[in-house]
Amino acid sequence: MSGTSLQGIGETSIGVAALRALENSRADRLFDDPYAERFVRAAAGDAYWERAPAGWTEFAELMAGQVAVRTRYLDDALLKATEEGCDQVVLLACGMDARAYRLGWPAGTRVFEVDFAEVLAFKSGVLKGAEPLCRRVEVATDLRSDWPGALREAAFAPERPAAWLMEGILYALTPDAADVLLDRVTDLAAPGSVVAFDHAPDNPALRAARTAISADLAELWVGGPELDPDRWLGARGWMGRAQDVCEVAAAYGRPAPPAFDPARAGSGPGWLATARLTG
Repeated sequence: MSGTSLQGIGETSIGVAALRALENSRADRLFDDPYAERFVRAAAGDAYWERAPAGWTEFAELMAGQVAVRTRYLDDALLKATEEGCDQVVLLACGMDARAYRLGWPAGTRVFEVDFAEVLAFKSGVLKGAEPLCRRVEVATDLRSDWPGALREAAFAPERPAAWLMEGILYALTPDAADVLLDRVTDLAAPGSVVAFDHAPDNPALRAARTAISADLAELWVGGPELDPDRWLGARGWMGRAQDVCEVAAAYGRPAPPAFDPARAGSGPGWLATARLTG
């Protein structure tokens, strides 16, 4: 599959996989993801790092720390939710997420991977021969369409608690679209369900780095929720606490990710959040 390409969000997920591959190569890595480099090589061949577009290095310097910290935080949040009774996990716009293969899920866990059919087909091809550590269920759909119906058809059980993941997608939604996404999750979630996500409004440092790569990438960042994460969740019955990404990084022994470091010019806020739906 060497040299295969994906468009839009699918292509962006390869860039995120590249950042996870960089973290996986560190001796002090925050998580294990041996599959990230497979995705990169399948999409762009063995020379991905040498053929990366202009501006990639600068963007990676800004975002690699955030991707490393958010991956570990969200890994921990999902595993904790499943250990506390959520036997269903829904990965929305999953991209090149390999959690079904790399995390130690409790017995009986079902992981629903929701994304475009071509993204899921590409990923399954790359992972052919690998064994998931859970019951992995592909849900080929578009988040702009009736994805709740597709999820139900895939045997998702709305009456049972589930862990929901929205990683790396809220920034690409308008405020209204972000509200609709959370409303749909809430409608499908039984009391005791958990939602976990990252969010960061755009900031000058990020926009300059994206613009240096391509105009299309620059415009991908739309905005996401207008309310701060705690108020956004609380208005729909989700109780939890959003943490500043720099605070989480410090807890993992890492410096503040540059794009979100308040000591750096052009930076802005970023959050990681976990919340539970009250009954």
